[in-house]
Amino acid sequence: MKQKVLKVHPEDNVIVALTDLSKNDIIDFEGTDYILADDIPAKHKFLTKDLSEGDSVYMYGVLVGKTKSPIKKGGIISTANLKHASNEFSLHERNTDWAKPDVSEFSNRTFMGYHRANGEVGTANYWIVVPLVFCETRNMDVLQQALVNNLGYGNPDGYSNQAQQLIGLYKAGKSVEEILESDLGSAGGNLESERIFPNVDGVKFLNHQLGCGGTRQDARALCGLLAGYITHPNVAGATVLSLGCQNAQVSLLEEEIIKRDVNFSKPIFILEQQKIGTESALLSQAIRQTFAGLMIANMQTRKPAPLSKLCIGLECGGSDGFSGISANPAIGYTSDLLVALGGSVILSEYPELCGVEQELSDRCVDQEKAERFMELMRTYNDRAKAVGSGFDMNPSPGNIRDGLITDAIKSAGAAKKGGTSPVTDVLDYPEKVTKPGLTLLCTPGNDVESTTAEVGSGANIVLFTTGLGTPTGNPIAPVVKISSNTKLYRKMNDIIDINTGTIIEGEETIEQAGRRILEYVIKVASGEQTVSAVRHNQNDFIPWKRGVSL
Repeated sequence: MKQKVLKVHPEDNVIVALTDLSKNDIIDFEGTDYILADDIPAKHKFLTKDLSEGDSVYMYGVLVGKTKSPIKKGGIISTANLKHASNEFSLHERNTDWAKPDVSEFSNRTFMGYHRANGEVGTANYWIVVPLVFCETRNMDVLQQALVNNLGYGNPDGYSNQAQQLIGLYKAGKSVEEILESDLGSAGGNLESERIFPNVDGVKFLNHQLGCGGTRQDARALCGLLAGYITHPNVAGATVLSLGCQNAQVSLLEEEIIKRDVNFSKPIFILEQQKIGTESALLSQAIRQTFAGLMIANMQTRKPAPLSKLCIGLECGGSDGFSGISANPAIGYTSDLLVALGGSVILSEYPELCGVEQELSDRCVDQEKAERFMELMRTYNDRAKAVGSGFDMNPSPGNIRDGLITDAIKSAGAAKKGGTSPVTDVLDYPEKVTKPGLTLLCTPGNDVESTTAEVGSGANIVLFTTGLGTPTGNPIAPVVKISSNTKLYRKMNDIIDINTGTIIEGEETIEQAGRRILEYVIKVASGEQTVSAVRHNQNDFIPWKRGVSL
């Protein structure tokens, strides 16, 4: 019989509904009967005892809220009766002991990757075209039209055929009602058109709206992010377009590239429009140089590499009340496996670490890193409060609807993505990962901004958990979508790659799911498995303009 409820931590005073429960149902759990005072939808929580106004609510063993009004035992917690609250944090003793998982079945495994001159290994082989300022957007669009389809990187999705069918129906005199009821068939397409350069996975265009008009710090951060993509192991080379007068100068970009790779040797072509002159001259030169760069990139082939060369970003978006008990802890176990194998993982989204700062700072390998993490958290939250916001405003309407009532509840579940290993480094955006183990990277909770940042810091694959469904991808790194519940997996199976609703249903353990995910990662890293976001050409790229973005 399927388990109906779950208590996540022994110290919790809430219980999670794993299925829809009705008012007056009697729930027998761990020898205690709970008569439900309300209907409890799946993913939501009810109290284990009566609470008065101002009492504390605990989940995942941490403070996640204070009651705004009395709540009875068996009563639901909601935004109407619970407000965000989290514990204070300070510098404590180091707590870096952890139970390393058994990795014997993976210890001699390899993936087929692209080996770069600096020793890093890519899971893909892309050429990127990068503007230093938004003024180059039109030129980027022209280059994309000239290169992508002609080189065989187009993604014929079938929607153009649907449009043509509708045009035919319109010309045939069909009514609005007939158009709306017409059966156009599916819009499936084939990603694998004939490629001129079979060893190059694509030409990607990193359009953005920054580069000038902001602060000098904005320009430096943008150049750091773009340098992270240019030096990324999944990138073979780059074409850079500059207008010439913008804040994000070529010299800044070059400085940031050297910071990340002192012996940088990839082919890179930098074109400055105000020096070259006419638009046609700029574009002709860019097309010619990019084509030559692709010829060089095509000489690269996949070769075996140890799993220690993997750097995985840990991300969540469209989370629900099951995310913190299925998908997130599952990739947390995958994270622990990879750390034990000598690899690197990145946990970001600082607004979604609110309430678990003490545990994470205690896990830092030294006092300096613990202090840096706490300072970044405090500074970020203070900036948000200064403009009338704060971490407590982080949950989205979708989060709240599906059981994530406060930011602390959301955060405590989100932090499970980081597993249990020690924190070996703490970075600010857009610094590069340089150490194996678990790195904490300061980014917003916004999933696209955070994914963009993780890849810029070196993630060559991203594990992305979701409870509500999101198509988010990245131009150069495969983004593996992992559903927290089976209903979502079945409903949106065109954008979801892996289902961990099996944990909720009792079909497998967190550890079993974590190992299954690592097996999938190895296939993706080797080019044997194409993830949905790549198949759909989902190339989301949003730099973080340093300010308040939750």
